[in-house]
Amino acid sequence: MARVVSKTTYSSLLDSVYKLPYRNRVQTLQKLFPKLSVDTLKCVVAQECQRRMKGSHGRLTTSDAIEVLYNRYKKSISMSEEPGILLRLSDENGLTPALLARSIIERHYQKSDKSKPAKLLVSTLLKNTALIDDRDLAFETYLCLLEDDEYGPIAEATKQSIGYEYEIQLRMELEKCQVSFLHEEHLRVKGYDKTPDIKLEIPVAVDGQVINWIESKALFGDEEVHRGYLKDQLYSYWNRFGPGLVIYWFGYVEDLEKIHQNRIILIRDALPMNIIFMEQHS
Repeated sequence: MARVVSKTTYSSLLDSVYKLPYRNRVQTLQKLFPKLSVDTLKCVVAQECQRRMKGSHGRLTTSDAIEVLYNRYKKSISMSEEPGILLRLSDENGLTPALLARSIIERHYQKSDKSKPAKLLVSTLLKNTALIDDRDLAFETYLCLLEDDEYGPIAEATKQSIGYEYEIQLRMELEKCQVSFLHEEHLRVKGYDKTPDIKLEIPVAVDGQVINWIESKALFGDEEVHRGYLKDQLYSYWNRFGPGLVIYWFGYVEDLEKIHQNRIILIRDALPMNIIFMEQHS
């Protein structure tokens, strides 16, 4: 499966994502882009969803908008509509299922002065829907959390688990290659604040370029994502440790390295196997 995606293919993929309904987009995209892996498609869909929510969440969750949705939900319950009411409202409204469920819970637990309930209470209820005092709302929320791959406690736990899984995979592959390194827990003990996932104790060369550190990203790298990481993480690693390598395990758009402004940070979709050790080179 292709994981280095051409700009033309990526543009076409985004166009398709925008035109499809929120749920079950990946299955349709698999048929349209059979050369791209399921993981790549899932990442692109997730990143597009998060950008869309950043732009529209405020507009979709005004007090008036949520009041309308809450009243429609209550009416559907009173009419004994089949379960999945909030999911259908999510499809219609544009909020992801988990974000809609959060807003409905906030309205359900709204105080007498119309102020929102404590964030800790809402987060606790989302993590354990059995604690919600309304049986129908508890089940509707549970269905929303199961259907949402981007937001909510289930989605967040899944993302963290996948990210950690690939960090461990990277460490195991480096050990197999007999590369000596420190991981970020070691570096934090030494007092570093911003730390890459891997700091090589002895630099190695990849494709003729010396690298001193490796960052693992269990996602797809497009220009917006990569520029964000350059600003927040990668350039600070470069300033402190020198040239390095970032791995986007689920692929990336071609030519991303051209935006590095002469600061050498290699981009790959896996740990390169053509590692040259410095003593071997000398």
